[in-house]
This record gives sequence, C-alpha cells and structure tokens, in this order.
Amino acid sequence: MKKTILITGIFLLLLITTNGVYAQCAMCKATAETSTGAGSKDLAGINRGIIYLLGAPYVLTMLVGGVWYYQRRKDQKSGL
Repeated sequence: MKKTILITGIFLLLLITTNGVYAQCAMCKATAETSTGAGSKDLAGINRGIIYLLGAPYVLTMLVGGVWYYQRRKDQKSGL
C-alpha cells in the first residue's frame, strides 16, 4: 500500500511540475505559424490538441494494463 501511495505521489508531482511542451515538428510549426500569424493563440491550441491526442493511447494502455494486472492478481490469490 505504501508503494502505491509513493508511486501515485511521484506521478502527481511530475504532472504538476512539468513545463510547457511544444509537440509540433518543425514543419508543422512553420505551417501553423504562416497560416495563423506569429504569436497567435491558435498555435497554443494546436499544441494542446497534439498533446491531448498523444496522451490518449498511453492512458488507455495504463487502464487496460491495470485491469489485467489486478484481475491476474485476484485469480492467483483464489488459486486458479
């Protein structure tokens, strides 16, 4: 139980202390800047959208892995 709390605490700490991340490749950034104008707020929205789309598969993988892990642990305890 202590290990789970420690891992959760470290994850939350890392989540809170992250700096801004630019998820665009150089070509995507150049295209977005020329189409919206330099310094536009739309560019920040594009970056957030890319981060959101990038994170979804990781969250889904963690959920499936967690369900699989706890189900397997439950089966081992019951003697199956």
